[in-house]
This record gives sequence, C-alpha cells and structure tokens, in this order.
Amino acid sequence: MLYHLLFPLHEQFAVFNVFRYITFRAAMAVVTAVLLSLLLGPGFIRLLRRWSVGQSIRDVGPERHQVKAGTPTMGGVLILFAVVLPTLLWANLTNPFVWLAIGVTLAFGAIGLVDDLLKLRFRRNLGLSAKVKFLLQIGVGLTAGSIILSLPPDFGFAGTVAMPFFKQAVYDLGLFYLPFVAIVLAGSSNAVNLTDGLDGLAIGATLIAAATYAIFTYIAGNSVVAGYLQVPYLRGVGEVAIFCAALVGASLGFLWFNSYPAEVFMGDVGSLAIGGAIGMVAVLSKQEIVLILVGGLFVIEALSVIAQVASFKLSGRRVLRMAPLHHHFELSGWAEPKIIVRFWIIAVLFALLSLSTLKLR
Repeated sequence: MLYHLLFPLHEQFAVFNVFRYITFRAAMAVVTAVLLSLLLGPGFIRLLRRWSVGQSIRDVGPERHQVKAGTPTMGGVLILFAVVLPTLLWANLTNPFVWLAIGVTLAFGAIGLVDDLLKLRFRRNLGLSAKVKFLLQIGVGLTAGSIILSLPPDFGFAGTVAMPFFKQAVYDLGLFYLPFVAIVLAGSSNAVNLTDGLDGLAIGATLIAAATYAIFTYIAGNSVVAGYLQVPYLRGVGEVAIFCAALVGASLGFLWFNSYPAEVFMGDVGSLAIGGAIGMVAVLSKQEIVLILVGGLFVIEALSVIAQVASFKLSGRRVLRMAPLHHHFELSGWAEPKIIVRFWIIAVLFALLSLSTLKLR
C-alpha cells in the first residue's frame, strides 16, 4: 500500500527512491509489526480475559502446567494481524508470491481458529480431530501447489525441487509436486503446533526461522546473488522477504507478552498459521529440503512424538518420560526458562547450518 502510494513520487522527490529497495521495506515491516504488537497487545489480552478466552490444560500434561489454566489464548490472532498488515503496507501487492504467502497463512490460521473455538466451547483441550485437521491442511497445500504450477514459466516454477549441498541440483517432480507441497505445509504446520508447549518456545524459534527464510527469499529473488551462490533464481520471490520480515517483527512483539511467565498463548490459530507460513515460504524460495535444517527444532519435537507413539504401540514402552521432547526435560527436572533458552540456542545453530548450504555446494 505505502509502496504503491509513495514509490511513484521518486520521480519528483529522490528520497522516495528508497522504496525501491526490498531491504529498506523489510526493515520497515519488522518495525511496523513490532509496534503494532506492542501497541495492540495489552488491549487485546484484556479483551480475551473479558471474554473468558482461557487455555485448557491437558490432564496428562506436566502437573506444573495446571497453574497456566485460564491464561488467555488465541493470541495468534494478534500475530496474524501483525504479519498481514505490515506486509500489505510495505510489499509490492502486484506480486503473486506475496498473496500466496498471505493466503496460505490465513487459511491455516482459519483451521486453527476453528480448532480453538471448539476447545473453548467444550472447555476441553480437544478441538478438531487429527484426521479432519490434517485433511484440511492437505487441501490448502494442494490448492497452493496448483496455483504455483499455474504461474507463467518466466517466474521459474515448474514443479521442481532444489537439493542443498549440490550445484544446480534441481529435480522435476511432475505430478508429485502437488502432494509434495501439501506434505511440506502440513508437516511444517503440525511441527510448530507440537513445539508450542512452553512459554515463548515456539514463537522464539519462529523468529529465528523467519529471519533465515528472509535471507533465502531475498537471495532467490536477486539474479546476481542467486547466480553467484548457484541457487535457483525466481523472479519476484524477493518480495516474500518482506512477509518474512513482518513475521520476524510479529514474533518479537508477541514474545514480549508470551515470554515466561506468559500473559497470553498463541493457540492453534497462531501455531498452525505460523507453521503454514514457514512451509509456504520454504516452497516459494525452493528451499523445501533445507526446511529440515531451518526448522530443525520443530523437526526434533515432531520426531520425538512420532518415536514415542511408535515405541509405545510396538513394544508398550516409552522412549521419553513425556512427548514432545520439551516435556521430557521438564519431567527430568529442568526449569522451564532453561529449556526454552537452550532450545532457542539449538534453533540458532540449525539456522546457521542451513545458511551454510548456500556456500557448501
């Protein structure tokens, strides 16, 4: 919006030429998202309390979590607002990738919103069934994949996937590209959802992943840098860096209220939307495989649940005291803030490793 209003003025006033640069607009998106979160957060939390939108705690969860019962939830609505509005203000709205990122994020947010509302209605930590939730996520992923395949060839998308660590290693998946995109989005969304179990844990890891993908999308959209680093050049994808920057700012702002002890939880409306957003950005930058590293913490948390369930069904034994992994460390005696900070450190290390793939080719 601001880009379309102010950039045309650069012909009369040279100062407005700064709107040409993605880096400037990305920085402004971060600042805008942070300010929106900090300004609107207190009033939004009071509103949630007034409406008795409180978190329900699982009976099978750690006993110490019972003190969190009643803490306002559905704070993901604030995250979504702080992501979408700055993106609309600072991005080039003629860019289809920007709208894809926004659309997928809102679609996954809608799934989470329904899930949260059902939990509130029945006052239990049970919303949509896992099957229904997964089918809806797959549906959004298939739709997004279909839109990508319908883009003109000059955008650089043709149902291909780039492999990290190898020069010019790009493979055409053909019709398998659609289910591939759907699995990436659903897997990313559910992994973030599973990680959202401690105050600030998921949103801090999201901040790190979003900042990493801001770099990847900027590189993919810059023909000179993409050529030098030998990654696929995708015309126009650089604008998605502004969306990633807005997610960084929204994460920073929400962390102000979600840090231990949390004043508000993001709920599924936040975690599913964030996961969908990260997955979509990975697809748009053709760094889907690298998502395993960028979101390494999310992957570990998801794998811990899979391992726990598989072990119990096959042998009747649990490999962890409790899944996801952060609960295992809680029951092992670690203080919640220590788990959170140490997991953030792990997330940073994974992010740095993922960025190293740009040179290790």
